[in-house]
Amino acid sequence: MGSQLSTSARAPSFKRKKDDREDLLDEREQEEAIAQFPYVEFTGRDSITCLTCQGTGYIPTEQVNELVALIPHSDQRLRPQRTKQYVLLSVLLCLLASGLVVFFLFPHSVLVDDDGIRVVKVTFNKQDSLVILAIKATLKIRNSNFYSVAVTSLSSQVQYMNTVVGSYVTTDSSLIPPRSEQLVNFTVQAEMGGPYSYVYFFCTLPDIQAHNIVIFMRTSVKISYMGHVTQSSLETHHYVDCGANSTAV
Repeated sequence: MGSQLSTSARAPSFKRKKDDREDLLDEREQEEAIAQFPYVEFTGRDSITCLTCQGTGYIPTEQVNELVALIPHSDQRLRPQRTKQYVLLSVLLCLLASGLVVFFLFPHSVLVDDDGIRVVKVTFNKQDSLVILAIKATLKIRNSNFYSVAVTSLSSQVQYMNTVVGSYVTTDSSLIPPRSEQLVNFTVQAEMGGPYSYVYFFCTLPDIQAHNIVIFMRTSVKISYMGHVTQSSLETHHYVDCGANSTAV
């Protein structure tokens, strides 16, 4: 009786072990069968073999620089953060740079002022009754720009009684440094005789201490900067002592 019970108990356990072995063999066979199929992508209804990795599951090294990766439109890398702030900051920086360029490069005025007559050298020609004046005049040129300007030409006329008695022209260029002023000297020689021979007798009268005559000077200055040329003109009257050499301090 007891031996029959032990035999019946062993039969189910042996059957269970046999079933486990069969299941293990079935799983191995299924894995081997799957391994025989190439790598495929499941895109829904239809499936195709991976063209880049050729079913191996990886991309060859020599093709890394030849392939292009596709990124979904919803990828966060396509939506950079703070785009509006960066655009606004770039616009503000461009406006600031443009304003500074305009401020520093925009042409400002160049002022030309008369600084008077420094030296008058008088020479008499008794034979022709001539009075020859060497007049050294000075101009003050003020440059308000942030770059140098060039004085390209300077011309001046001396008139006595509405008649031109002397002139001066020069095309020698001189530079005026930025944000500064500079004195420019020039000498005009004037001769008064012929119809104005009475000036000779007036200037040589020994009984008069001050032999002052009035002369009119018209001066023109051309200034060039940043491809722009401007012209300034001055008209001034001066008292000149023609009786002797005089120097203004």
